[in-house]
Amino acid sequence: MTGLTEVPYLLRALKGEQLPRPPVWMMRQAGRYMKIYRDLREKYPSFRERSENPDLAIEISLQPFRAFAPDGVIMFSDILTPLPGIGIPFDIIESRGPIIDPPIRTMEQVQKLTPFNPDESLPFIRTILGTLRQEVGNRATVLGFVGAPWTLAAYAIEGKSSKDYATIKRMAFSEPAILHAFLEKLADAIAIYVCHQIDCGAQVVQMFDSWAGQLSPQDYDTFALPYQQRVVQQVKQTHPDTPMILYISGSAGVLERMGQSGVDVVSVDWTVDMADARRRLGPNLMVQGNMDPGALFGSQAFIRDRILDTIRKAGPTGHIMNLGHGIISTTPEENAAFFFETAKHADELMAIAR
Repeated sequence: MTGLTEVPYLLRALKGEQLPRPPVWMMRQAGRYMKIYRDLREKYPSFRERSENPDLAIEISLQPFRAFAPDGVIMFSDILTPLPGIGIPFDIIESRGPIIDPPIRTMEQVQKLTPFNPDESLPFIRTILGTLRQEVGNRATVLGFVGAPWTLAAYAIEGKSSKDYATIKRMAFSEPAILHAFLEKLADAIAIYVCHQIDCGAQVVQMFDSWAGQLSPQDYDTFALPYQQRVVQQVKQTHPDTPMILYISGSAGVLERMGQSGVDVVSVDWTVDMADARRRLGPNLMVQGNMDPGALFGSQAFIRDRILDTIRKAGPTGHIMNLGHGIISTTPEENAAFFFETAKHADELMAIAR
């Protein structure tokens, strides 16, 4: 057992160790459901300033750690953060979301994209991740995160958030050569970015392919999966021991395909029963999730029962307790606190229930 206490709890779980309870963190745990964050947002209204100013990003990343002591501390950032480094400017407007102008629509634009050097274009990332590692020590695992090629392409081609993804699907189905060329460039840049985050201090990296659930299975196999694999393969060549997690919203129809990406952990959304997810993914893949974020509006008894149900269905190893999507901004802060407290005492609660 020597040295185990020096390995953060979440990493111990990812090494396959059977632990008394699963590690727990929460997607979007740093953010707008916390009063302390809303107060800071009023003072610094620009999202990009909050995420790209190291002092602010570090403070925001640590707010939930100080409040709830989760097993994972995720860097406060955005999946679009690396885009300017390849020549795609963007802005994030409160209540409207990301704006990319001009959007990517032609092969000429794709060919003009620049090589990605994160130390030059994103100098703040090294400071943020390095400081987070120093601040949390072995008390938690520091997570980095990136967007996956399809999802970044969707934002860049649509020029904004979308409900029907008509523009990128028009390109996919009528001008696929442009889209494939773009996805290749994005995949290579994202792989560089993942490796950079690891070199800067990230111990686990989660890749969000948030909008890949909008694809049919056959289109997922064409436009999402190969480029997820391209990222993972490049990262594993140089950083084989750093766990990677893949998350997709609305992933029930492509769950097995997520397992083919090469990642170590599949983050399951709440539309899939966790016991079914484990059967579908097989014994060799770890899982994360998958409580409905809306459950945090329930009573404490309801929240407790949902947490314990998820943990029972996930089994004794290879599970990270989390929500099936990001925490909703109007969630009562005390319910978030109860979520963490309950998950961290799940072994005792389950023993009592027996």
